[in-house]
Amino acid sequence: MTGKFFKLLAIVACCSLPLISGSAQAERIKDLASVQGIRNNQLVGYGLVVGLDGTGDQTTQTPFTTQSIINMLAQLGTTLPTTQSLQLKNVAAVMVTASLPPFARIGQPIDVTVSSMGNAKSLRGGTLVMTPLKGADGQVYAQAQGNLMVGGAGASAGGSRAVINHLLAGRIVGGATVEREVPTLLGQGPFVHYEMESTDFGTTQRVVEAINREMGGGTAEAIDGRVVRVQAPEEANARVAFMGRVENLEVRPTKSMAKVIVNPRTGSVVMNQMVTIESCAVAHGSLSVVVNAEQQVSQPNPLSAGQTVATTQADISIRQGGGALMPVKAGANLAEVIKAINALGANPQDLLSILQAMKAAGALRADLEII
Repeated sequence: MTGKFFKLLAIVACCSLPLISGSAQAERIKDLASVQGIRNNQLVGYGLVVGLDGTGDQTTQTPFTTQSIINMLAQLGTTLPTTQSLQLKNVAAVMVTASLPPFARIGQPIDVTVSSMGNAKSLRGGTLVMTPLKGADGQVYAQAQGNLMVGGAGASAGGSRAVINHLLAGRIVGGATVEREVPTLLGQGPFVHYEMESTDFGTTQRVVEAINREMGGGTAEAIDGRVVRVQAPEEANARVAFMGRVENLEVRPTKSMAKVIVNPRTGSVVMNQMVTIESCAVAHGSLSVVVNAEQQVSQPNPLSAGQTVATTQADISIRQGGGALMPVKAGANLAEVIKAINALGANPQDLLSILQAMKAAGALRADLEII
């Protein structure tokens, strides 16, 4: 399985090299930068999902669900005593989140995500009742309601339970309606500011040169390694047309930093095309500790008036796998790096330790980032 993993990684990397080199030659400004001030706004709300098939919250253990039901019924004209003990299994308390896009207008539908916050077993088949969605300022910007779409399934019987995918979060496409608009300005006065996705002085300078070459000298100037200030028409229609031309200009970005991303929780290792390695020697062995416990029973003689005694016999063994010192050839490109790493025959988990050691020894020419 390990060999197949690294062979597949090598094939994908080698096949993607021509695509990477071709696509890196020129990219649109809209793919490299965003307009300052044009952004999404996060919305959040608390609500109830009803219509569940006995998979809702256990209200005796989630008092906030019971309180929410009483408050909702009171608003609908049904009054219940606050000391009422409700035993409902078809209702679940949920958090509703959404992203309000820029230039959203009143009446526009947006998607929402619904997530359980109690001890419900599943939200499948439920309906979200009207839930106000608020922004960071506490104002209501949208109202959400609708039937949930949960991409999972589950069944339980006799103490056994089988679940496919996740059942405690769902999505409602177009489930919220915008009720309040967020003013969005296209720049400040005569200027529009473009923010680069990452700080890169070389790429920023190339963006400035591309805009000045197409729109005229002095139109754009770099504020720092991330922000470009562009002089644009102040009339709304002309400014939109101007920004449409700017965002489609093509720029050849500078080469990115050599970086290796490591996720120790999943064993994933991803490296970009700029990674290189120097010649080095690596030895990596495996250490395993095995503990076997065996129950033994001691029986007394028939006439000894003794008692039967159970004892545990433990057998502990430590095994050290072989780890011969292996030379690793220098690699000048990604394909050569993968070929050199494959020669070690390490599994993904061992590769994490090897890469860290190579970085410490100065043999790995890349920034090692652990996420």
